[in-house]
Amino acid sequence: MSLALLVPGALALTAVPSAARPRDDAMSGAFRCGAIGDTRTWLDCYYGAAQPVRAALGLRPVPAAQSQLVARPPAGTPPAGEQALRDQVMAGAVRCSGLQDRQWLDCYYAAAQPVRTHLGLSGGAQLSPPVQPLAAAAPPQFGMAAKPAAPLNGADRIASPMASYAFDKLGWFTVTLDNGQVWKQVDGDTTYAHWNKPAPRYLVRVSHGFLGSFNLQVQGEPGLFKVRRIQ
Repeated sequence: MSLALLVPGALALTAVPSAARPRDDAMSGAFRCGAIGDTRTWLDCYYGAAQPVRAALGLRPVPAAQSQLVARPPAGTPPAGEQALRDQVMAGAVRCSGLQDRQWLDCYYAAAQPVRTHLGLSGGAQLSPPVQPLAAAAPPQFGMAAKPAAPLNGADRIASPMASYAFDKLGWFTVTLDNGQVWKQVDGDTTYAHWNKPAPRYLVRVSHGFLGSFNLQVQGEPGLFKVRRIQ
């Protein structure tokens, strides 16, 4: 789909008054990102455009660098073939319009998957069911990119107390489990953790997600996080 086919929708979004819904402001920002040449930078701008909806939902703001890209997108020309991927993402975001704000935000992030896949990034955000009771263990190599996890006696998840956790400057976490595995939150996730208790008091469940991704949940705590295993 050509971006030209989406322009009428973009104009409709930018023509609304200042009291427009946050998602309309987000889509207007996403269309402004189209001026960017580098696709990885474009993706950061696309994520930054979600800030109006994140603010309306009371979520942590996007990184300042992403907001700056939306406000002042650097001009350039996308590499051959990548414009079609961007158009696919934007068309997917437009189709999210019938959802409520939190569902819309998850849908908006999930629409970026074609570009994430092209760039070799891990899976993006998605809607997922509530936390289920912690249960059976999976093989030691569960989650490692070189050897994708396989069920063991019907188990397709791991459950373990935390041994430690840390946050980077953008608020993404890295968790070391009691079983020795280390999991890192993926860039562009829609949810931030707010843990402040000693690590051993948190019980973690990691399970398979959409398109080969992995979900991390902490029993008794809100939030579902997209993660990748780094050790």
